[in-house]
Amino acid sequence: MTPFRLMSFDCYGTLVDWENGLLAQLRPWASRSKLTASDDALLAAFATAEAACEAEFPALPYTEILRRVHGRIAAQFDRPSLAAAAAAFATSVGDWPPFADTSAALRELQSHFKLVIVSNTDHVSFARTQAKLGISFDALVLAEDVGAYKPDRRMFDAMLATATRLDVAPHEILHVAASLYHDHVPAKALGLATAWIHRRHGRDGNGATSPATTPVQPDYYARSLRDLVAQLV
Repeated sequence: MTPFRLMSFDCYGTLVDWENGLLAQLRPWASRSKLTASDDALLAAFATAEAACEAEFPALPYTEILRRVHGRIAAQFDRPSLAAAAAAFATSVGDWPPFADTSAALRELQSHFKLVIVSNTDHVSFARTQAKLGISFDALVLAEDVGAYKPDRRMFDAMLATATRLDVAPHEILHVAASLYHDHVPAKALGLATAWIHRRHGRDGNGATSPATTPVQPDYYARSLRDLVAQLV
């Protein structure tokens, strides 16, 4: 038995394989631009550009954030962004594939917990993702509605307000995420319990995510969502 009644989830990077989704767009652009760059270099450039754009333009929808990110990645490598490539990148979120274990794990968790999404995205993009996941969540907390992007605590304040409407107290929430930077640092600062889904286990670097700004210790550690289910259910 666990003390939790609600699980809040980061989506992209935790439930959805955003790194392969991003690379499916960035590799062809790099090839057309005659850019020789490793996958790790492309993902690191994305991490830097995304964090900067989200901090500078918190009110912009995520599609526009991604369009600007593409331009900044191109500038980092001294290459043209190309309008068509930037537009395709901006609207690619719904094409990113869920991890193989995600849908089955969510279905099992849904029989034990309320499930809430807390994601740096917009409704149109997430609707396409939700169709791939095949899950109806109890609530959505999206950057488009909050006017901020994680790690901004306003996203977590909005999640806590949502939990209150669902009659769930903060100590009954487990926040589940892959990103220490976007999720675990701000969630732990608010006193929330967290579970780290370490999707990049066995690989070097931070991939498409900025490094954590301060040390943080999640309450649970799992290498997959399936692994977390085994620990909690």
